[in-house]
Amino acid sequence: MDCGGVLWFLLLLATGFGVFAGAERPAVVNIGAVLTYDSVIGRVAKAAIEAAVADVNANASVLGGTRLNLVMRDANCSVFLGSAAALSVLEHDAIALIGPQSSAIAHMISSISGGLQIPLISFAATDPTLSSSQFPFFVRTTHCDSYQMAAMADLIEYFGWRQVIAIYVDDDYGRNGIYYLDDELAENMSKMYKIALPVKATRNKLIDLLQKSKTLGPRVYVVHATPDAGLNIFSVAEQLHMMTDGYVWLATDWLSTVLDTSQTVASNSISYLQGVVSFRQYIPRSNQKEAFVSRWGELQKEGLVSLNLSTYGFFAYDTVWATAHAINDFLNEYENITFSSNSNLQSIKGKMRLGMLKTFDGGHLLIKKLLLLNFTGLSGQIQFDGDKNLISRMYEIVNVRGSVTNRVGYWSNHSGLSISLPENLLINRPKNLSFTQVLGRITWPGGKTETPRGWVVASNERPLRIAVPNRASYLEFVRVTNGGDMENVSGYCIDVFKEIMKLIPYEVPYKFVPIGNGQTNPNYDELVNMVVQHVVDAAIGDIAIVTSRSRNSDFTQPYICTGLVILAPIRSIKSSAWVFLRPFTVGMWCVTGAFFFVVGVVIWLLEHRVNSDFRGPPTRQCITMFLFSFSTPFQSQQEEILSTLGRFVMMVWLFLLMVITSSYTASLTSFLTVQKLSSPIKGIDSLIASNEPIGYQEGSFARSYLVDGLNVQPSRLVSLGSPEAYKEALERGPENGGVAAIVDELPYVELFVAKTSGFGIIGQSFTRNGWGFAFPRDSPLAIDMSTAMLKLSENGELQRIHKKWFCNTSCIVQSGINSEPDQLHFNSFWGLFLVCGVATVASLILFFLRSIWQFIRFNRKHREPASTCELPNRGCTQVIFRFFDFIDKKEEAIKNAFKQRNTSLPESS
Repeated sequence: MDCGGVLWFLLLLATGFGVFAGAERPAVVNIGAVLTYDSVIGRVAKAAIEAAVADVNANASVLGGTRLNLVMRDANCSVFLGSAAALSVLEHDAIALIGPQSSAIAHMISSISGGLQIPLISFAATDPTLSSSQFPFFVRTTHCDSYQMAAMADLIEYFGWRQVIAIYVDDDYGRNGIYYLDDELAENMSKMYKIALPVKATRNKLIDLLQKSKTLGPRVYVVHATPDAGLNIFSVAEQLHMMTDGYVWLATDWLSTVLDTSQTVASNSISYLQGVVSFRQYIPRSNQKEAFVSRWGELQKEGLVSLNLSTYGFFAYDTVWATAHAINDFLNEYENITFSSNSNLQSIKGKMRLGMLKTFDGGHLLIKKLLLLNFTGLSGQIQFDGDKNLISRMYEIVNVRGSVTNRVGYWSNHSGLSISLPENLLINRPKNLSFTQVLGRITWPGGKTETPRGWVVASNERPLRIAVPNRASYLEFVRVTNGGDMENVSGYCIDVFKEIMKLIPYEVPYKFVPIGNGQTNPNYDELVNMVVQHVVDAAIGDIAIVTSRSRNSDFTQPYICTGLVILAPIRSIKSSAWVFLRPFTVGMWCVTGAFFFVVGVVIWLLEHRVNSDFRGPPTRQCITMFLFSFSTPFQSQQEEILSTLGRFVMMVWLFLLMVITSSYTASLTSFLTVQKLSSPIKGIDSLIASNEPIGYQEGSFARSYLVDGLNVQPSRLVSLGSPEAYKEALERGPENGGVAAIVDELPYVELFVAKTSGFGIIGQSFTRNGWGFAFPRDSPLAIDMSTAMLKLSENGELQRIHKKWFCNTSCIVQSGINSEPDQLHFNSFWGLFLVCGVATVASLILFFLRSIWQFIRFNRKHREPASTCELPNRGCTQVIFRFFDFIDKKEEAIKNAFKQRNTSLPESS
């Protein structure tokens, strides 16, 4: 081989060795960890991470000979210092970053790691917003708070609480978690009050906030805080006597973490945590878990760790193993770890010491490998869904009782609440929280096992403020005297309210707050708005339940049915000489008269040939024909009907007359008896069409209904404040500055009519509503009062109260004026007339057909043979005249003529 060939061989050999060397797996891979060392979670996580790194490095099969080098920094529970710590770690070319446990710090570090394309794997940052696409390099190896809040919402729904108070630390962790709980509760129509705590709230601040929370009403508290702040909340609650009967305290998994981790903290705080219900992330039993727990105990004996193992210790341990598995998969495919200089950081390195930070070239592949992992760790199955969250999620529900925490049930996002461990976490089951006992026995604050009601309407220190209208008129409903003390507020509505309060199964201290000056009626829309704006706690009185008021407030069941009616002057109808004509319309009279005439003519035709009563001079026949027809309703006709067709027509005609006569009699009776009073206004339509002034009660919803619902011009409406003003305005009338009618609610008008003569209710109510008591939206008291109101109605007490106020001498009777009795129209009887007409025409046709047949026979038998040829030449007019002459003859004469003809024919032959 010549020298040139040797050189080429050596060059190729050197290149081959270079490629082989470049493809060799690195001996050491740097990973970082940012923790808060001096914290409950951080101290456990630090030891767990170090143990996991040691186990990975001791197992050559995990990374194929590559070792993990852990670079750990303290975040000091500060976003600023945590960010600096992360930058310090990343200067060591770490390809993955573990932690932090704080969601607020995780937000900042996620932005840094995302810029450098370095995955950030957190075992404790539970803020749901970290799973958004804004942080593509963030992965969570613990349960997200969105699922924990779904569990909390199911727990609240299970016990039937409709209002809760959420206390949370005002940072990313607390704020975002509670917002998810608010969304979950909103799906169940539950309401949540939020109390945000400063990140480092003082004890005085906690006392002030908890003291104010007592005035809100709910007694169900959800605490979502850090361990230190959370324990201070419960300590202050005990000082304020809020860990007693009637209170409910729910905590997220931070509390179980504290109690499981530190025996000292648990023993010091257990006294004021009695009855608290909390969540704990579920860790399934396994040999791996038991072995690690045993190993942790050895570390405690050796003094290497001081705290007990918590669920976050398991998650931290598994995070290191997940990182190692992902790095191994990454190296199997990418075969090398490279970094690139970041041009953006290079351009500012003169101002900040960021020149050592580099972008990880394989960051996208490594995060992909992380999300594809599927293995079993100490905490259970490690597998991620599309939102980069763990797929299998379960919580234990624990109750602090005595000196220990007792497990009372489980929750998973597939099976919901259950008293026993679900067999399969991935099987969806219907959630039936209302009828199935799915949790064990819980001891609540105060030591009772009965489920607390969860809210307090009022206390003796702060009684319920009940607004009552200080009316100027119709004081029978609500009367306020001498400032409106309890003894000085009376009336029908007040008595109903007091009787309902007696049926409420718990004590509700209250006081009346009069609204109005007593000189004019208050505006009831403004009264309800005071409830909506929490100026008062409720409003009672003669408050109509209408749509506009129900949009933002809750009403009880109505205790009296009402509706808008028309009040107008009435006058007696004078007797009329022609009142007998009013039952029938003109058309009905005309059709009936025409049938009298037609039936008379038809009967005459049918009877003329066979009945001597219908024969004689023309004048007599005409008189007989008309007298017979018009006398049939009175059954006074003297003529007897002989023909079969005539009897058939009379049968149908008499049936028609019977129906018409009965209807006429009933209608005339109505006109003569019912219609004793009259008003030019017949109903709401005629009132609107009249364009005359309309009165309404001051403060009533009638004005808005007339304007918005019926499009009445506001200029036509006149506000009236008292029954005396009603009477004066109606008596004056629209011509003299008064009103044509008044639109008001039925109870007021009934009371006015009972005391004042000359006025009446026109028609029926044209709206349907009722009176109820107004409460804020989602008020539990409104539901209980509705139930009590139904009992009050069922036991007759509601009727007794009504009789007490309105039936002392004589009960109010509605002196209403209905519209005029309806006249009888032809449309109501056209079927009968049609039957009668068909029967009459059919009989007439049969009569003529029979007569024509007889006429033809008669002509054939009586004409002479010699004149046979002359018959066709006769004119039609002569034939018609002969036909009428024929039917004018008596039937008997025609039959005799036939007999004589038949007798003469044999003799002549």
